[in-house]
Amino acid sequence: MIITIPNDIKSEFEGYDFIITWINKHQNVNNSEITFDFEKVTFLEANLCALIGTIFEILESKNNKISLKNINTAIETILRKNAFLVPFGFERIDDNYDTSLTYMKFTPNDDSGFYNYIQNELLSKPQFPSHSKKLGKEITRNIFEIYENARTHGKCDYIHTCGQFFPRKVDKPLHFTIVDKGVNIKQNVSDYLNKEIGGADAIEWAMIKGNTTKTGVTSGGLGLSVIFEFIKLNRGKIQIISSDGFYEFKNGNVVKAKLNSIFEGTIVNIKFNLNDSNHYVLIQEVEDFDNIF
Repeated sequence: MIITIPNDIKSEFEGYDFIITWINKHQNVNNSEITFDFEKVTFLEANLCALIGTIFEILESKNNKISLKNINTAIETILRKNAFLVPFGFERIDDNYDTSLTYMKFTPNDDSGFYNYIQNELLSKPQFPSHSKKLGKEITRNIFEIYENARTHGKCDYIHTCGQFFPRKVDKPLHFTIVDKGVNIKQNVSDYLNKEIGGADAIEWAMIKGNTTKTGVTSGGLGLSVIFEFIKLNRGKIQIISSDGFYEFKNGNVVKAKLNSIFEGTIVNIKFNLNDSNHYVLIQEVEDFDNIF
């Protein structure tokens, strides 16, 4: 079985919608040899390797064998730098320009591995906006909460993560993507509220600080409150996709939409603007409230 990957799939509603529709079309294939043909791909946002890796996990769980072909030199170079192609027999090459975040998949009990990944792959980027040590810890805690939600609610085997830095674009965006294929947010929130709620509305509910479907003393919803404030000031972007829901925040605006297919899991993509000369600290750290949040 040969599957042709189209060119120019980006981290936007149309790109996610296409990939999720494709997943649902092929997710029941089993005991087959599946070859992904990259001949048409001339550009790839490498952070989407987290989602592609999740697709591979779904297919491999059905006893399928995956291979790749016709990867052009530029794409191959990127996917060797971030180690995505290593399991397929390619050697990793050095990323001399430090633009890629390594593709990794973590088991739900690999706390230290995921914590170190955030520190070493994301916050240690030399171009990452200047911030205090305390804020760095809070950003780490927020991102770790995404991992924790996947473990607590998702009941998944792996959490996939990857990222890419585009230094030649005006805002020098760094895309950081986390994907799991566990229980989706819509189901968790609907069960908790004891009523059916739309996918995008469920995500929005979970984004509100204090809302949570966890039991006991733990709270925090998706745990993105600090990052959310940081993104507002940094002029970045947050996208969350789960079930049939698409939620995006950028430039002070929220966009909600309904996907044409259901994704049984959750995708979180955060775009940081690295063309940012500001220094960020937590509001508790200083008395001058003019330049902080």
